[in-house]
Amino acid sequence: MTVVKIALLGAGTVGTQVARLLSEQKEDLAARSGAQLELVGIAVRDVSAPRDPAVDRSLLTDDPESIIDEADVVIELMGGIEPARAYILRAFAAGASVVTGNKALLAAHGPELYEAAAQADVDLYYEAAVAGAVPVVYGLRESLAGDRITAVLGIVNGTTNYILDEMTVKGLDFDEALAKAQELGYAEADPTADVDGLDAAAKCAILASLAFHTRVSIDDVHVHGIRSIAKADIESAGRSGCVVKLVASAKRRPEGIELHVGPTLVPLDHPLASVRGAFNAVVIEAEAADRLMFYGPGAGGAPTASAVLSDVVAAASHKVDGGRAPRELIYGDIPVLEASRGRSSFQAEFAVRDEIGVLTKVTGVFAAHGVSIRAVVQTVGEDGLARLTVNTHEALQADLEATLAELADAEFISEVHNVNRVEES
Repeated sequence: MTVVKIALLGAGTVGTQVARLLSEQKEDLAARSGAQLELVGIAVRDVSAPRDPAVDRSLLTDDPESIIDEADVVIELMGGIEPARAYILRAFAAGASVVTGNKALLAAHGPELYEAAAQADVDLYYEAAVAGAVPVVYGLRESLAGDRITAVLGIVNGTTNYILDEMTVKGLDFDEALAKAQELGYAEADPTADVDGLDAAAKCAILASLAFHTRVSIDDVHVHGIRSIAKADIESAGRSGCVVKLVASAKRRPEGIELHVGPTLVPLDHPLASVRGAFNAVVIEAEAADRLMFYGPGAGGAPTASAVLSDVVAAASHKVDGGRAPRELIYGDIPVLEASRGRSSFQAEFAVRDEIGVLTKVTGVFAAHGVSIRAVVQTVGEDGLARLTVNTHEALQADLEATLAELADAEFISEVHNVNRVEES
């Protein structure tokens, strides 16, 4: 049987599981790919650091170039932009295919990598870059290639979903839920990329590029994180029959593509509302297939390694039998809309004077800016203030922002609380 040499760059949580599965499932992987998959080296920063027994220490090296140059397939699990980008380009130049889980790199330099792979006539696979073991990249690139996608909505960051779920189910505040996520290993010591929405934004850019066949970068995505979400926001969402989720949204509008990542009120009857803990889910809406949902573990060593190895099997089989991974299908030039041109339903909460006529003044400001109100709920507060919750019909982001700007300066408004998007069922 043909031997396909594998170079593994990175032996962290995912890399360790990839090394383990390459050894434990060697015969099965050979049968599926038509080749013996031989791991020829594992590049790490420190070869003397403690390692899981699954990692064969004799394969460790701190010289990535040496194993890249002899490999048929390179698995890049280092993360970050550099030197990962340089190593992938070196692999292509050497005639090796690449499997990566590096969403930040793809969101920033995807077009360059796709073109380099095409010029070298090798594969670039990246199922593990979005939603871990959930096969949403395959679904968009291949299974739905015959359909027209209209929207992609996803919970694609397990850390933030775990935090919001703990706040919803157990009544924890944000800091308590974050600390618990860090204790369990769901969140890093520096959780910025997760809680500020940057990880989800990178994945949103990748999904939008696949769905709409237009090049999209992370800079095109309008991002809000979850740091400002408080218990009161969770409770308010519950009273509205919703839960708060960090949703990555990519929608095709008549005037262009709308991209947004941020806290979103999701109705309880929406498929994303039931996604619990650190799980991920992506809902795809297509003209012919209608609504599809992909659901499963979005992180963790073994689930993500599963996605990596599915790509390795495909790349190895192409080395044996010929063929190529699906190419980058960019044939449209759909404009990406500025944040102000996005449309959504919204929920806004205000602390207002508890006086006659205040509600009329508030609704009048909404009407003056062309924002239609769906419902208003007023609850009694303290110190002569009331809490006013306003739900709108779909409105232009710019119109809502103009409304909020005027209300923030109004003498009858004490405070403008969080304003969140509301996803329709």
